Amino acid sequence: MATVQDSEKHGIISSPSSMTRMSEDNDKFLVTFEDNDTRDPMNFSYKTKWTITLVACAFTGIVAAAAASFSMGYQSMMQDLNCTQFQATVGLSMWSIGFGIVPLITSSFTEEFGRLNIYIVSSFAFMLTQMMIALSPNIQTVILGRLLGGAFGSTGATLVGGSVADVWKQHERGQPMAFFALVAVTGTGLGPVIAGVIEANPRLGWRWIQWIHVMFTGAYFISVVLLMKETRATIVLTRLASKKRKETGDDRYQAKAEIEKQKLSTLIKISCTRPIYLLLTEPIVQGFSLWIGFTWGVVFALIESISAEFQAVYGFNVQNTGFIFSTLIVGSFIGYCANIYQEKLYQKNYPQKRQEARLYLPCVAAFFIPIGIFIYAWTARPEIHWIAPAIGLTIFMSGGFVIYMVVFLYLADCYGTYASSAIACQSLCRNLAASIFPLFTTQMFARLTYRWGLTVFGCIGAALVPIPWVLFFYGSRIRARSKVSRKILEEEEFQDMEK
Repeated sequence: MATVQDSEKHGIISSPSSMTRMSEDNDKFLVTFEDNDTRDPMNFSYKTKWTITLVACAFTGIVAAAAASFSMGYQSMMQDLNCTQFQATVGLSMWSIGFGIVPLITSSFTEEFGRLNIYIVSSFAFMLTQMMIALSPNIQTVILGRLLGGAFGSTGATLVGGSVADVWKQHERGQPMAFFALVAVTGTGLGPVIAGVIEANPRLGWRWIQWIHVMFTGAYFISVVLLMKETRATIVLTRLASKKRKETGDDRYQAKAEIEKQKLSTLIKISCTRPIYLLLTEPIVQGFSLWIGFTWGVVFALIESISAEFQAVYGFNVQNTGFIFSTLIVGSFIGYCANIYQEKLYQKNYPQKRQEARLYLPCVAAFFIPIGIFIYAWTARPEIHWIAPAIGLTIFMSGGFVIYMVVFLYLADCYGTYASSAIACQSLCRNLAASIFPLFTTQMFARLTYRWGLTVFGCIGAALVPIPWVLFFYGSRIRARSKVSRKILEEEEFQDMEK
């Protein structure tokens, strides 16, 4: 039971959650955490923090696997539903549309309902969409199910960055975010590997690919209910304030989030418009959105085309082509290991380079994108062993992993309170590219051949190499000329002067 100390006489209440009087005018008591309060997500135990991180990242992996594995079931799906390959490809693309657009609206829901409730609802609804696809009587239902699957999958998966930021301090987030990127990208490779084995079995086929996702998502839903905690501090404090009001009958106890609360419609408007504003006005956001958009578009173009090319060139069956997707997994692990060195460079050089200390490894990885594509394009021929184009894919994916990871970290460092909008912007561009590329690459490869079509991608990738180099040397100057970044930069300089 809370005890009242002498400080209460001066308008300060000490209890399991410290209550500080705001002012004499409105006569409210502000509910805050005490120092080292274990209910503060930042003060969770190390074990609890990693449990939350692992559970959150697991949803990202499940969603990524479901997104990519769909293409492996094309053959049995076209026979079963009497549809064309282009219609099946639309199903692949619709996923990314739902994944890219819906978070602009639903990201504001965490302000009202908290992260835990969104994880629970999203994972359960995602399971239902996979069940819907598995039971689909026609391709139209499949396409709708894919759109809804991307929508609900994105709502949960895009919370992971926020969950990591809720429980880890800024200097501790490197490894958790690297693990998040590893799960996201390896899931994109692991899904097709497993799906290839399922599709190769004539007694199973495309519907069982979806049923496997239903099983995994169902198990995940149970783990969320049992292991996940609410990590958004404003929601925790709001609930503590509500509990205190019920216990005392005094409505003056309020959390800061309640006092400054905005309407949900206002939050949705901001979350929809601010990313577009940053895309139109911020060179750093523009550069990274272009870079990650192209890279992720190529990834989904490869998901669409790898099976067809290796079957045509090397005579692989669907199971063997599924194993080729393991190159995405290997490339991701290479990028993950390289990030350990990047973290050391960041910690060492941050005082001099500031945010640009994140860009040492991306400057090197920028060359991996075109190099990997060129190797894949020009070695995929019958007289050259299949391991050569597989190596090209691995090189490409190791560079792609680094880019995927640094986008989150660098934009978060550069834009502070606007970080969620900057990250939402690149996510929108990334997923729109992922939805568009598969729709035209089939026709492009048919007209140009795989070799020359991929060469076009390689040339575009080479043209984008300067992006991290320009930001590495001139990033601070670019931010100094930006209205948004300049405000953040002035705050940082003020903090340095105080030190």
